[in-house]
Formats: sequence, C-alpha cells, structure tokens
Amino acid sequence: MEQKEPTVSTKKVFEGKIINLRVDEVRLPNGKITTREIVEHPGGVSIVAVTNDGKILLVKQYRKPAEEVLLEIPAGKLEKGEDPLECAKRELSEETGYEAGHIEHLITFYTTPGFSNEKMYLYFAKDLKKSKIHPDEDEFLEVGEYSPEELWKMILENKIKDSKTIIGVLYYLKMRNEKI
Repeated sequence: MEQKEPTVSTKKVFEGKIINLRVDEVRLPNGKITTREIVEHPGGVSIVAVTNDGKILLVKQYRKPAEEVLLEIPAGKLEKGEDPLECAKRELSEETGYEAGHIEHLITFYTTPGFSNEKMYLYFAKDLKKSKIHPDEDEFLEVGEYSPEELWKMILENKIKDSKTIIGVLYYLKMRNEKI
C-alpha cells in the first residue's frame, strides 16, 4: 500500500503574520476521504553558537504559547525568499549580539509534521565576535553562556524544554564525541 494522501480539495482558513491555516480534504491509502488541518509556516533557523571558551549561547525569553519562560538556542523565522544561511547570520546577530567567523549547516528537520509544514534549519557557529544586540521590537531577551555539561544536566532535569534546543545541544555533544 502506497503511503500517500493526494489532496482532493483545499480551503484557506486563516492568513496571519507568522502562520497560515488551511484544511485539506485528502484521499487515504484505503480510498476513504478525510480532512487534515495544516499550519503553513515559512520555516526557521536555529543556531548552536559556541563561544571561544567553549560555552553555548542560549536566549531566555517568555513564550506566550507555552505560558512560560524558556531557554533556547538563538532562532528565528525565515523571511519570504530568504536563504537559511543568511537568516541564521541575521538571527544570531539580532538575538545575541554576536557574529560568527564560521557558520555551517548541520541538519534540517520538521518541527511538528503531524500538523505543520515548518522546516527548521540547524546551524553550528563558532569564532564568535561580539557586536551589538538588536532584537526585534517585540522580543525581550536575556543571553547566557552555558557549558556543554551544564546544558546536558539542564536537559536531564527538564529545565530545557524546547525541542530545537535539545536537538541542537545533543547534536553538538555528539559532534564533540561526548558520551550521551
């Protein structure tokens, strides 16, 4: 049985500043018709930024959907037509006030494929140089530096709850050949 769901019809339900919502009627592999609610998102980037002394930058900010303050690696939304690498450079500078001498793409993953098409492009940045932080008008951030050991402990203690941050930190630890 082929694992595809051809679209029979689609209806745009909401168009917003960050996301759109559509409802698709799809044909299941068994021939039945059902609906799928799909959040359309332009995609985003996240950056594991490592300082010259081996610390990883995290941003602390209140997240309304979660109703709590979260610790996250620097991240942001792709603008229309924007290259993910350029977005990563921009977001790192905006959120942390650092520019990277070296930045490379690690992996790309879907954040919540059960209901959204959002892709997250994960980058690694090093050789950081301090510049000036300039967050978006509606962002209120605190930047901190954490050792890999601190971050591993924080993940185990559920103090880091953001999935892109957990993925990024674990990827970085594995890159360093840390035992996890």
